[in-house]
Amino acid sequence: MIKKMYLPLLAIVVVALSSCSNKMGELSADYFTCTPQVLEAVGGKVPVTINGKFPEAYFNKKAVVEVTPVLKWNGGEAKGQTSVFQGEKVEGNDQTISYKMGGNYTMRANFDYVPEMAKSELYLEFKASKGNKVITIPAVKVADGVISTSELIGNTVGSANTALGADAFQRIIKEAQQANIMFLIQQAELRSKELKSEGIKSLKEQISAVDAAENMNINNIEISAYASPDGGVSLNEKLAGKREENTEKYLQKELKKAKVDATVDAKYTAQDWEGFQELVSKSNIQDKELILRVLSMYKDPEQREREIKNISSVYKNLADDILPQLRRSRLTLNYEIIGKSDEEIANLAATNAKELTVEELLYAATLTNSAATKESIYTKATQLFPNDYRAYNNLGILAYQAGDKAKAESFYKKAASVKASPEVNLNQGLLALAKGDKAAAETALGKASGTQELNEALGNLYVAQGQYERAVNAFGDTKTNSAALAQILAKNYNKANTTLAGIKAPDAYTDYLKAVLGARTDNSSMAINSLKSAIAKDSSLASKAASDLEFAKYVTNSDFLKLIK
Repeated sequence: MIKKMYLPLLAIVVVALSSCSNKMGELSADYFTCTPQVLEAVGGKVPVTINGKFPEAYFNKKAVVEVTPVLKWNGGEAKGQTSVFQGEKVEGNDQTISYKMGGNYTMRANFDYVPEMAKSELYLEFKASKGNKVITIPAVKVADGVISTSELIGNTVGSANTALGADAFQRIIKEAQQANIMFLIQQAELRSKELKSEGIKSLKEQISAVDAAENMNINNIEISAYASPDGGVSLNEKLAGKREENTEKYLQKELKKAKVDATVDAKYTAQDWEGFQELVSKSNIQDKELILRVLSMYKDPEQREREIKNISSVYKNLADDILPQLRRSRLTLNYEIIGKSDEEIANLAATNAKELTVEELLYAATLTNSAATKESIYTKATQLFPNDYRAYNNLGILAYQAGDKAKAESFYKKAASVKASPEVNLNQGLLALAKGDKAAAETALGKASGTQELNEALGNLYVAQGQYERAVNAFGDTKTNSAALAQILAKNYNKANTTLAGIKAPDAYTDYLKAVLGARTDNSSMAINSLKSAIAKDSSLASKAASDLEFAKYVTNSDFLKLIK
């Protein structure tokens, strides 16, 4: 009787156990961990690593389970790559999970960031089957929201330092004019022929013109008298000195006659080896390299002269073609041209820009802080000097700083069509970053070598690419919003605080970054006060702060709640 009852009971237990092994119901969130625990946008992506576990006595031996990470927000979702798992009795190449022992697994997802993800939830969705039978496993929520602080680069790059098409204006331009008086061998007398040469005539005319001009000054007139390096040091010492003396007497007489008061500085060189070497190196004379080698080997002037004379094949050419050019007095008029004053330039830029050079007109724009006045000046520059890229570039900067990306792009393209300069390329790179096009930004900045602002611009690019430490190094001690953002993302909070305090023209995003820094360093007064200042400057930041997980700890703070309403 007992045996008859035992067999049906055993069958019921086996069926029951078999039925239990087929269940594969709801999974607890405790079986899953996410890294990072709070999702974060990095370089335009939201990366996450999910470590999951199928518990013991759960995975049906004949089941196949597909697991897909899905990031959901109001009105949309993004799916990651699906992973497939199989039971012990399934023939396939997917990861096998033991029914008795269960099993661990790791999944990775990398979602393309969109702003709506700030208020989102990460789920794991399951699609399970046993043969033709569908098994329902409810989705499991494994994470909340996405920290999107890195995406602020799209806003902070707008205050980055751009590359101006700078003017080359010089108020004082130094000029010089030279003329030579040539001498016969071993003579110091000034010849009438030389004093009537076109060079001397032109020099005297220029001296008088500079002296008479209101916007010119004579600094001095230099006399440098020389003797050629042949004939011995003692002879040449006297000869060069006499040439200097005679030339100075002549010049002083001419200055007195022209009623010009100018400083005359005179000197002489007994043996002009430097001039000799220069003339030989530029000549096509035979054995030129041998002569130059002698000059480099011997420093004693007499030995140099002997060695060169020993090269009998070329010495006659030297005596005929080179040495006569060294028997001279060189007169140099050093003077300066004094440009227009700032007041004159600013007035002409406003009333009669045609009277200004392109350098003066571009310089005029630096004399005002008014964006409207700068725009007017640069516009005139494009009209008067259409083949100069700088005014178009600078108009693009004004548009960029005003937030008009389309207008900035138009001006930058025009500037590039005139000349694709490093400055234009850098500005186009910053604009591409502001538009979210990292590939175009990288290409443009790769052509911006030589610009002072390049490291800073690259810092902005590295933030956008998620390379935070590299960005911090590129920024150095630059005091901008983007530099502070990089330091916050790299968790270098002390440096970020110093940077934010040093920004010369803080804006709404400067304050917003201070608020983020305050929240991350548990400085609630800094967080709330800075956020208040940011919203006062830009009211749209209230809604951003409301969904920003950087401020999650303040969701019950009454001061915070008042700000985001």
